[in-house]
Amino acid sequence: MMVFGVMAYRLLPVSDLPTIDFPTIQVSAGLPGASPETMASAVALPLEKQFATIAGLNAISSSSSQGTTSISLQFDLNRDIDAAAQDVQSMISRAMRLLPAQMPTPPSYQKVNPGDQAVMVLVVYSSTLPLSTVDEYAESTIAQRLSMVNGVAQVQVFGAAKYAVRIDVDPQRLAARRIGIDDIATAIQNANVNLPTGTIYGSQQTLVVQADGQLLEAAAYRPVIVAYRRGNPVRLDEVAHVYDGIENDKNAAWYHGQRTIYLAVQKQPGTNVVAVVDAVKEMLPGLREQLPPACSSASAAIARSQSASRWAT
Repeated sequence: MMVFGVMAYRLLPVSDLPTIDFPTIQVSAGLPGASPETMASAVALPLEKQFATIAGLNAISSSSSQGTTSISLQFDLNRDIDAAAQDVQSMISRAMRLLPAQMPTPPSYQKVNPGDQAVMVLVVYSSTLPLSTVDEYAESTIAQRLSMVNGVAQVQVFGAAKYAVRIDVDPQRLAARRIGIDDIATAIQNANVNLPTGTIYGSQQTLVVQADGQLLEAAAYRPVIVAYRRGNPVRLDEVAHVYDGIENDKNAAWYHGQRTIYLAVQKQPGTNVVAVVDAVKEMLPGLREQLPPACSSASAAIARSQSASRWAT
C-alpha cells in the first residue's frame, strides 16, 4: 500500500485551486471605432437575444468597451460543453443578419473556464523591427504553435499592434470642397476590392479573370480620387493625412520600458500545470529558430510562469 501510495502521489495533478469544470463559453465580437454604448446596443444585445433561447443556459453576462464586446455564457453542470458550443455557433449564424455590416469578422467563441488564470506569460519584442511586424509573428507563428501544445486551452494576446493604414480626415478641407465623410468611405471601399470579374473560356483551358485592386500600403491610398470638383479630381491626400500605423493606437504594453506583445497561455481544466508549463518552455528554442532572418532582432522571453505554486520571472 505504501508503494502504490507513493506512485499515486507522484501522478497527482498540481494546481493552486481545485478543478471545477464549469460549462462556460466566451463569445467575442469587434467593431473598430464603435463606442461602448454602440457595442452594447448594436452587437451585444442582438447576440444575447439569440443566446437566451439556448436550452440549459443559466446566466449571460456581457462587457462592452471601445470597439469590442465579450459575452460569457454559463450552462448547467449536466450540459455537454461540445453540444452547447454547437448551439452557440448556430445562434451566431442566425444573428449575423442583425449585426452591423461594418464588422470586419463575425463573432467567435471559445470554450474556456473564466476562473482559470494564465499559467505563463510570454513577451515578444524587437529593438529594430516595427511593432506591427512583431505582432504579426507573435500572433500568426508563436501563438498558433503554442495553442497546439497538449493542455493549452487558448493563448490571449495583449498589447496587439496589427498593421493598418490610418486615414485622418480634415473636416475643414472637406467642407471647403463640399465633400461628405460618406463620400470618402465609399471611394476607399471602391478603390480597395479584390473580386473575380469574369471567366475566359478557351478550347484547351479556362481562365478566371480577377481584378487585383487590393491596396496594402498608405502610399497606394494617397492618390485615390474621392470626388471631382469643377472638372478636377480631388485626391485622398488633399483632404486627409494617410499613413501606415496600427489598428488600435490606444492599446499598448511595455516590458522593462520597451514596447512589446504579451502572450498569456491558459491551461485546459483538469490538466497538470507543471506539465503544461514545461511543454511550453521546451517549444521556445524551436520557436526562436523559426523566426525569419529579418527578425533576428526579435526575442521571445518568459515574463511570468506558474510552476506548481511558484511564480518565477
